Amino acid sequence: MKPIRRILLSLLFLSLSYSGVLAQEASSYFLHTIEKGQSLYSISSMYEVSQADIIKLNPGCEEKIVAGQALRIPQNKTTQSQEKFHTIQPGETLYKLTTTYKTSAKAICEANPGLSAENFRVGQVILIPTTGETVTAVTPKTEVNNAVTPLNTGKSKCKDMHKVKRKETIFSVSREYGITEEELIAANPELLDGMKKGRFLCIPYPTQRIMTPKEIDKNTTPPSDSELFRESKQVPKNIGTIKAAIILPFTQDRRMTEYYEGFLIALDSLKRSGVSVDLYVYDSGSENASIAPILAKEEMKRMNIIFGPLYQQHIKPLSTFAKKNDIRLIVPFSSKDSEVFNNASIYQINTPQSYLYSEVYEHFMRQFSNANVVVLTSTHIDKEKEEFINGLKQELSRKGIAVKTVSEGASQDVLKSALRSDKENIFIPTSGSNVTLIKILPQLTLLVRDNPTANIHLFGYPEWQTYTRDHLNSFFELDTYFYSSFYTNNLLPSAINFTNSYYKWYSKEMANTYPKYGMLGFDTGYFFLKGLSRYGTELEKNLSRMNLTPIQTGFKFQRV
Repeated sequence: MKPIRRILLSLLFLSLSYSGVLAQEASSYFLHTIEKGQSLYSISSMYEVSQADIIKLNPGCEEKIVAGQALRIPQNKTTQSQEKFHTIQPGETLYKLTTTYKTSAKAICEANPGLSAENFRVGQVILIPTTGETVTAVTPKTEVNNAVTPLNTGKSKCKDMHKVKRKETIFSVSREYGITEEELIAANPELLDGMKKGRFLCIPYPTQRIMTPKEIDKNTTPPSDSELFRESKQVPKNIGTIKAAIILPFTQDRRMTEYYEGFLIALDSLKRSGVSVDLYVYDSGSENASIAPILAKEEMKRMNIIFGPLYQQHIKPLSTFAKKNDIRLIVPFSSKDSEVFNNASIYQINTPQSYLYSEVYEHFMRQFSNANVVVLTSTHIDKEKEEFINGLKQELSRKGIAVKTVSEGASQDVLKSALRSDKENIFIPTSGSNVTLIKILPQLTLLVRDNPTANIHLFGYPEWQTYTRDHLNSFFELDTYFYSSFYTNNLLPSAINFTNSYYKWYSKEMANTYPKYGMLGFDTGYFFLKGLSRYGTELEKNLSRMNLTPIQTGFKFQRV
């Protein structure tokens, strides 16, 4: 028996040592559940880690990720000493997190704007500010010695073994033995996959004295999530006179002047309805110019809201300033900057392409469930369109829909051979340029006329809105579809009235661009200034109640 006992002891020691390694690895990452529209790039930007580090923990994710899939995200070592991300587990409450991480409910709420009792749910990732103010524990009637207990001096790392019972949680077991949840998970890393009835857990020797349920007065009840969120909520304030700033390169880009002109029309409409606004306008200069002198102005700290900038390199300093001074920042133009993932004060108007594509794919599948998709390859390489096409191909493949590929300069015979009489035929070019349209429209129009029984459509891109004057008849004949987050129905009264007002104010028409910058200026100015006048500091809680119909811009915000 002795040799067998030695073997068992050796195996136990190895198992515990390996568990320690696993626990150390597990503590260096957290789980993120992929949501619709998220890409590897957007997720890496959100958590400020490299895509390569995510791929190391999740082999194969560089090829394909799908909504609902869980990714292991490494904790950012540069910020880990100050804050960390935590994935909410079953049975966890806000109070439990304050005791686990020794921080306050207020600090957690401030680190996660928009977090509430309603959306505090299992699987959500939240930021834990470990340098936040310390939590004041519920004081029991029985005195408890909180001194550090002596560490185990024996060979075994387990003080006890516990068999998991039905409905037990990590929190309940850790409190039963007077240890922290982190200590329990470190000794049993398999708990990251959840508690399972009948499993034996190693109960480690505590490094810190924690009150057990028996030591806590039965009349003492931890506060509920609703109570903690209510206590941590800032007192809402109305804004009498809104202070707004516009920071754009007016002398460098004429489109910015048009944006400002549309903004002024919105301001005039608001003032007629009783909204008071003090507007400050600054020229940010060239792309390489610093905006530090503007941000150094004393009045800038008192702003309620800032609109701008245009250039990518100006977004970071402006974002930092807005976050420090609790100012809302509206970024009307850029769709590629990652600051929106790090700053809860930012509204990004131009939807990131990965989120937009996800919506487009869903609509495409519903609209063309029985399609014959033909991709027209262009000699002009467009990386954005290439990304869109590749994503669409993946979605079509999942639905069992095949994709054919022909050159944009293909002959009529080649195009005709690609048709299917029993399906809708969708032609999609790999470029959205006007040059590509000039090449493909005559060929496709001839194809439609020569094959009147074939069901043929053309599918394209947002910028095609600017080419309607040149190609409107062809678009109609080819039954053309395109997607866009900016769109104007010029037959609606709102669009007609604004166009007339713009011409009356400035004696000129708006430039034929995508989007129309005068309308963008009006929409963003009216929406946010009206919102601040109605709801003050509680604007974010009431975005769904705005009930405004923009002329061109779709406002449907999602916190990232």
